[in-house]
Amino acid sequence: MVRIVISTLSFFILFFEGANIPWKEDYRLVWGDFKGKPRHDMDAVALTVSGIYFSYSITQNEDIFLSYSTLVEAHFYPEKSWFKIDEINSFILSHEQLHFDITELYARKFRKRISEIKSIENIKTKLYDINKAINLELEAVQDRYDNETEHSMNEIAQNLWQSSIKKELEKYREFSKMGD
Repeated sequence: MVRIVISTLSFFILFFEGANIPWKEDYRLVWGDFKGKPRHDMDAVALTVSGIYFSYSITQNEDIFLSYSTLVEAHFYPEKSWFKIDEINSFILSHEQLHFDITELYARKFRKRISEIKSIENIKTKLYDINKAINLELEAVQDRYDNETEHSMNEIAQNLWQSSIKKELEKYREFSKMGD
């Protein structure tokens, strides 16, 4: 019996090295987690780099797939995340935290879609397709979040997004942990 392990790093994570912080319900980001060098050529006050780590393992006998397992996690990348010290406040930090929370929401949606796979036939293709779709959706939602909140400048929109994401995380609570 042959066991194949393949890891795919999603949402541009291929390029990120170093330590990361996995999403945890009881952990909120602090400014000390942002270790990257600020980009003064950008108007942004802070940047959160987060993404979905995805890996899978397939057990097969010859060319016959027997089983598979997956690991899906939301990660924050401190070395790529930054802030401009003279311009930050707790409201901006909550905006950045919500970017990370949105990443966790899409990790849960990813896990849900994996749980709905009915057949192991073409499993690699199915997993890659889900991975690609989820990451496209995640990127679109992150962009929409920044646009609607005007990058944290619109406090009303920010509060609406926080409420909405909190509800969505609760809706997908059963998919908060999955994999080996």
